[in-house]
Amino acid sequence: MLIRSYANQTWLYGDVFCIINRYVLHANLYTSILFLTFISIDRYMLMKHPFREHLLQKKEFAVLISLAIWVLVTLELLPILPLINPTTTEEGINCLDYASSGDPRYNLIYSMCLTLLGFLIPLSVMCFFYYKIAVFLKQRSRQLTTTLPLEKPLLLVIMAVVIFSMLFTPYHVMRNVRIATRLDTWKQNQCTQEIIKSLYIVTRPLAFLNSAVNPVFYFLMGDHFREMLMSKLRQHFKSLTIFRR
Repeated sequence: MLIRSYANQTWLYGDVFCIINRYVLHANLYTSILFLTFISIDRYMLMKHPFREHLLQKKEFAVLISLAIWVLVTLELLPILPLINPTTTEEGINCLDYASSGDPRYNLIYSMCLTLLGFLIPLSVMCFFYYKIAVFLKQRSRQLTTTLPLEKPLLLVIMAVVIFSMLFTPYHVMRNVRIATRLDTWKQNQCTQEIIKSLYIVTRPLAFLNSAVNPVFYFLMGDHFREMLMSKLRQHFKSLTIFRR
């Protein structure tokens, strides 16, 4: 739908589908962020209690967490609905997001709040738990022999944070910059404004690329992470038992 609209440089599907389309894109983005945050908590709990099932791994609790995430994201995105409307230009009708239409003063305030609640706080939580995982792995690596390294699980932890930051940070930065450039108090030439607009447009598909990248990465990380960790811990406990004998 969006690809065809971008190719034809006009929106053909009416107001309702414009709102639905933009809402679904944002809902997908911010639910993904929260799910990734809870995955980091799940990984940490697995590290602390590798031989027992913790609360997040129980089906009933996982369903409640999923519902809570969707409710929270819905509440976060309710203010966005009146900000999304097709705009008539010389080239035709365009379905613009709120960064490129509406009152920039109100939109910037909302965008900053959404950036804080929907991105920065989850990012901080994720970094905290992955830092705790990294510390745990470093401590375990010192206790293990040189033939039992934990570099691979540690590399997965680092990759998780890097992928998260690379996908989401540019979008949130450029979205706020894009809205700020539309304020009357922001004085810039047309060339600068077009560059900022272009950079913002580039960061959007990068952020939404998480739907393709993250499922693959976390699928590979899930059981593989557990298997590597459990294998290393079993070897560690076995080596301790032999040493005590």
